[in-house]
Amino acid sequence: MPTRALAPLLLLFLLAVAGAAHGRVISGVVDGGGLAATSTVLRLPSEAAAAVGAVENGGGGCEMTYGFLPCTDTVAGNLFLVLAYGFLMFKAATYLSAGSELLLEILGPGIVGGLFLPILGALPDAMLILVSGLSGSKEVAQSQVLIGMGLLAGSTVMLLTLLWGSCVVVGKCDLSENSTATDSRDTKGFSLFGSGVSTDAQTSYAARIMAISVIPFIIVQIPKIFKLHSGHRLSVLLGLIIASLLVLAYCLYQVFQPWIQRRRLEYTRLKHVMSGLLKHAQKHVFGRLLDEDGTPNVPVIEKLFQKIDQDNDGKLERGELQAFIIGVKFEDVDLDSSLAVDQIIADFDTSRNDVIEKGEFVNGILRWLDEAKRSVSDSGAYSKKFLQDFHTRTRDEHNLLLGKDDEDGEAIENPTWTCFKAISLLLLGTTMAAAFADPLVDAVHNFSNATSIPSFFISFIAMPLATNSSEAVSAIIFASRKKQRTLSLTFSEVYGAVTMNNTLCLAVFLALVYVRGLTWDFSSEVLIIFLVCTIMGLFTSFRTNFPLWTCFVAYLLYPLSLIMVYVLDFKFGWS
Repeated sequence: MPTRALAPLLLLFLLAVAGAAHGRVISGVVDGGGLAATSTVLRLPSEAAAAVGAVENGGGGCEMTYGFLPCTDTVAGNLFLVLAYGFLMFKAATYLSAGSELLLEILGPGIVGGLFLPILGALPDAMLILVSGLSGSKEVAQSQVLIGMGLLAGSTVMLLTLLWGSCVVVGKCDLSENSTATDSRDTKGFSLFGSGVSTDAQTSYAARIMAISVIPFIIVQIPKIFKLHSGHRLSVLLGLIIASLLVLAYCLYQVFQPWIQRRRLEYTRLKHVMSGLLKHAQKHVFGRLLDEDGTPNVPVIEKLFQKIDQDNDGKLERGELQAFIIGVKFEDVDLDSSLAVDQIIADFDTSRNDVIEKGEFVNGILRWLDEAKRSVSDSGAYSKKFLQDFHTRTRDEHNLLLGKDDEDGEAIENPTWTCFKAISLLLLGTTMAAAFADPLVDAVHNFSNATSIPSFFISFIAMPLATNSSEAVSAIIFASRKKQRTLSLTFSEVYGAVTMNNTLCLAVFLALVYVRGLTWDFSSEVLIIFLVCTIMGLFTSFRTNFPLWTCFVAYLLYPLSLIMVYVLDFKFGWS
């Protein structure tokens, strides 16, 4: 079977594993006083009976999930369980992310990057939302489903406030006179107007898509907005259909217009230009680019500049760079010399005058050498073969993203082992997400009962840390490279994650509400999601430069969201 055909089959298999691991069946228990429902699968009969009794008596009660996992009624005990199960959900999200990246290496962009990976990224959140409303009777589900709404709102708000603002802070560079960030130059400290970040136009397109994704929230709130006494189930069903269609449309857009993957491809091309020029310079320039101890040899770099500068005017122009690149002859990669020139000028020309001066050239080569050493050695240790190793690696990355094979006809060193490892990580992550979502929801619910803190606030603050922290750390590390390209990719992925929350996770939530006949009464929660997505969507859709002060706009939205829910629910009685 071709490797590209594995993607849809593996997706179906993972979803089947998720359902099997969760294994919920809702069964009715008839009593003289009425009907109570409890989960009978994976729970001991005594525990199920105790749960029914607790519901009928209006009390709490400690119920062991699956009949053997620990439970407690104490505050400290439930706090420990929340942290423990939260850590396991964090590991599940980490395994899913690692497996997705390995799968991308095997199958390349397109179907995988556009359809498979976004769904896997949203799987832990979707699983937690699903189990929050499957347990027990309709009354129990109605109380626990607030945890799912808290997670949905908390993930969206955290991504667009705390994470977005942090990426601005760690990625900030000096702003030029036209308010554009200068790559890798950060000399103005924490100047609110003198430093900031810049993204490209395509990132603003991702922000617009994110803003559009709030439409299902508006649809489901129509009866509340117009104070209609009927039509609530119809609005939930319509919202479910629209959310599902938006998931499909967004995934198809990523498949047929994979500009995020094309951006990664552009970055690998730049790295290959870097490696080719460095390798050529090492062979043909008088002297080594690095001394024996690995220290850059600046005089040799200046000689390379003089060799390229044919008219000796102290600046490298496009024609001179193109002539040099053509002379390098990238025989192992089909490289567009004009595109390579554009990439080099964009990377080296910090003064933005469309030419490269000697100081800019030296600084650029020094950055390239440092990146080459870090790329081939995690420790940054110097090796005389590092340029050859860097060239080989970047060539393979370039060919892999183009869907080509290398000289040996194999894109990666051991595709069979890589495929096995990817599938194993995905299965492990999916199984863990399915198995520990229910006990985490139970622990949050019990902690809420023990502390009298509304479960919404616990899930809003704590649960997104479990499901999104690994992605958040990766985004911050990527933003810290202080490049427009890497920042553009970082913010695009943040907007993409919010879009999946607003479509896929909401579709799961609405399906749960509709199938179980639950009451849709989440006006304050929907309002904060709508406001945060709309404010940040409009704020980022029509601009590409963000001074440092903009991070405070994002940061302030987080506590304001919590305050707004508290005031609306507990002061104005929206709940």
